[in-house]
Amino acid sequence: MSDAEEEQSSAPSAELTEQQLQECREAFELFDKDGDGTVTTEELATVMRTMGQNPTDAAVEEMIREVDKDGNGSVDFEEFIGLMTSYLQGKDPEAELRESFQVFDKDGNGFISAAELRLVMTNLGEKLTDEDVDEMIIEADLDGDGQINYDEFVRMMTG
Repeated sequence: MSDAEEEQSSAPSAELTEQQLQECREAFELFDKDGDGTVTTEELATVMRTMGQNPTDAAVEEMIREVDKDGNGSVDFEEFIGLMTSYLQGKDPEAELRESFQVFDKDGNGFISAAELRLVMTNLGEKLTDEDVDEMIIEADLDGDGQINYDEFVRMMTG
């Protein structure tokens, strides 16, 4: 087996489901703010802060360094997959959903309002119209109260 074949057969992406790979691709694209195919320390820090984390510059640099196989100071998609594989394998899906819900539920009242959804999506670089946000709420809002509760969020994320 050649080095390239050996590297490919042990690629972290082989350990992820198709859905997980798709989610990783979407996450990578959110992190890669300038669309150049790599995530820099600045881009990683921006997204982490948007998600309620407050890492130090040194902590972000260390995260990049841990997965930056080619040593160029940024993370490409394959390196990102390596990071996400180890993260996803140690993650409890219920805890992950709860954490995600809390990112959107800014005021902690147990519901995601249209304003909260718009704020988080804007911070993540998504350019949505008010109509887009309203449509997202309508699709997820099964009880018709105009906001998304945790059960509705879980159904939306796992359905």
